[in-house]
Amino acid sequence: MNPRADEDFCRAMLPLVSRTFAACIGLLPQPTRHRVLIAYLLCRIADTVEDSAELPAPRKRELLDHLRRCLEDGGPEAGPLVAIFADAATHDRLLTREADRTLREFRAFPPAVRAAIRPWVQEMCDGMAGFAALQPQPGEFQALEGVADLDRYCWYVAGTVGHLLTDLFRLQSPAIAADPARYARLKALATDFGLGLQLVNIIKDVADDRQRGWSFVPRELCRAHGLAAEQLLDPGQGAAAAAVMRQMVAKARTHLDRSLAYCLELPEADYRLRLFCLAPLYFAVRTLALAGRDPRLLDPAHKVKIRRPEVYRTLAAGYVVAPSNRLVAAYFRRLSA
Repeated sequence: MNPRADEDFCRAMLPLVSRTFAACIGLLPQPTRHRVLIAYLLCRIADTVEDSAELPAPRKRELLDHLRRCLEDGGPEAGPLVAIFADAATHDRLLTREADRTLREFRAFPPAVRAAIRPWVQEMCDGMAGFAALQPQPGEFQALEGVADLDRYCWYVAGTVGHLLTDLFRLQSPAIAADPARYARLKALATDFGLGLQLVNIIKDVADDRQRGWSFVPRELCRAHGLAAEQLLDPGQGAAAAAVMRQMVAKARTHLDRSLAYCLELPEADYRLRLFCLAPLYFAVRTLALAGRDPRLLDPAHKVKIRRPEVYRTLAAGYVVAPSNRLVAAYFRRLSA
């Protein structure tokens, strides 16, 4: 048997489940690149369970709890996941059916690496289990109730990732490891780094989510503008809906500003850690700028996205500006204009 079969499987699966993340992860130095790969795939497995509309909420909670126990030292194998996703009808379901491959790679990490990953993936599993009951049934509509619920959801699915990355970065970077004050500043901003990126995804995908009976735009926010969440895409409610989305955009921008501060706290000597964080941040702030002025933002037939030539220009610019805090901040401001 190929001793690297599990590692090869994990590397092969990444571009199949996320081309965007696969493009960014190559910016990281080893061994952090492989550690982040495995952590990402574990999060993706949890997300696949959460997104499986055919599973009732109690079953999702059972599977997510089983996954969290798999991450403990001496934890069980992924048997229930293997059985539920045996059809492997999509790449995500194949990844989940073969979860033991990712888990074996995780268990091969040194204890400090496992300790950096475990609590955050477990926190994600716990949060997803709690939100499982909100899954809309066919023909139903569900929306988050308050802004606090939105923050809580984003914490579980993205804020946790900001902390996971920060803890892995400390293991990679002597400059972070030797400077407790810098590490504390990074941890204080880590939640924002995750939330900013997640909120941009929510904003650009509002119409798609509505098509599947779901809204991450809170009812509380809609009511403040005289709108029911069910009416957000109603053409007759354009002015009120635009006001709601302006608030969502402003909220995301606040988190992205703090995400920039996170990137600036990464040591300039850790060039590749900076590149890895700047790429998604720059894409997010540019997408948010486009969304904020797009009159068709809530049109189901329209997608807000950065064109491919601009993606390449942004990546290339990241290589140039990453060593300089002044240039990093200036390019962020340019993209947000």
